[in-house]
Amino acid sequence: MDLDHLPKDFVWGASTASYQIEGAVEEDGRGPSVWDTFTARPGTVRDGHTGAVACDHYHRYEEDLALMAEAGLTGYRFSIAWPRVLPTGTGQVNARGLDFYDRLVDGLLARGIEPVPTLFHWDLPQALEDEGGWTNRDTAHRFAEYTAIVADRLGDRVHRWITLNEPFVHMVWGYGLGVHAPGRALFLDALPVAHHQLLAHGLASGELRSRGLEVMIANNCTPVWPASDSAGDRAAADAYDTLHNRLFNDPLLKGTYPDLSAYGADATLGGSVKDGDLDLISAPLDALGINYYNPTRIQAPTSEGLPFEEAPIEGYRRTAFDWPVVPDGLRELLVTLKDRYPALPPVHITENGCSTDGAIHDPDRIDYLATHLQAVDAAIAQGVDVRGYFTWTLLDNFEWAEGYHQRFGLVHVDHETQLRTPRSSFTWYRDLIRAQRRG
Repeated sequence: MDLDHLPKDFVWGASTASYQIEGAVEEDGRGPSVWDTFTARPGTVRDGHTGAVACDHYHRYEEDLALMAEAGLTGYRFSIAWPRVLPTGTGQVNARGLDFYDRLVDGLLARGIEPVPTLFHWDLPQALEDEGGWTNRDTAHRFAEYTAIVADRLGDRVHRWITLNEPFVHMVWGYGLGVHAPGRALFLDALPVAHHQLLAHGLASGELRSRGLEVMIANNCTPVWPASDSAGDRAAADAYDTLHNRLFNDPLLKGTYPDLSAYGADATLGGSVKDGDLDLISAPLDALGINYYNPTRIQAPTSEGLPFEEAPIEGYRRTAFDWPVVPDGLRELLVTLKDRYPALPPVHITENGCSTDGAIHDPDRIDYLATHLQAVDAAIAQGVDVRGYFTWTLLDNFEWAEGYHQRFGLVHVDHETQLRTPRSSFTWYRDLIRAQRRG
């Protein structure tokens, strides 16, 4: 496979998230998270699944480190569970929680794998949600305190940090529609959550930079396709692009919020933006993480409510999650970001992958990874500075509201026995990494 434009020091990685793999939710002083509360409510997750055990990574991390080493990963993106470090989100530090990440980081470094932690991947301490969660500006300040604690413990060995994972998805699914934890259906009243998350990023960035550490954020982005060339469809697509992409990239890369008038809201996001906030948010990034899965096709709304309506994308193979497989959408997205943001920092693809039927032999995933990596290579040829690729995901995991029904892993996990079995895609990825590193 020709990937001629990838830089020699390209980071080959995989991504995971704490609640999705760790388990051990009541062990060693960990406090409850919003996902513990959410999954305990009947009807929130398919078949009543929870992350209480997940992949039992908390106990089996050495086995998982061996798999990473066998795969030849040069980077591993994982998330730190805030309630494992600060059981109530603030106050007394749980040393045993930090000890776990100490061991994990040391294990990665011993195997020549760069640790790339994400500080927040949706598992907010429940005690902070009880105070309003991300609708409360104070949560951003608590996040900065948590960041400082973790950076003080791990910053001598961990140099590249991701503050937040997919603030768009967390705002919409967690606070807007209530499909994810914390399960609040605020609709457009969830917009201040966007600003409070971005403010948390800005405050945490200051803590990291003051310690000489590198700062990233992982934004979920999508190419937005109008369903037709009609004025109504184009206006709807622009409104959706503003919400999904620009609301979370413009403040970071331009220092301003986009025009939200299509949503009946102004750029103050319900009065949540204070003097100096955007200066914090727009401090230069060392790199931008991009999570990509598929484009979004948008048409003019057919009923009152939002200024857009999603339309089906047809003519493409679909994953087990029923998502269209559009590799060139990744190239299109990356080039659009380069053209939209002249100051675009280096990019890492921090998530990209697909769910399959769960079989050990998974040619569809191999094709997915190969074609998306070719799209990355094509984007680099068009001038986008892409420096790493972290596939989603290493292990079959707890896939949020879908429970254990969607399998994204390079490694099959039997969730009854916790037996790990590398898939064909694991072997393919390993061989690709070896070939690329030999160069």
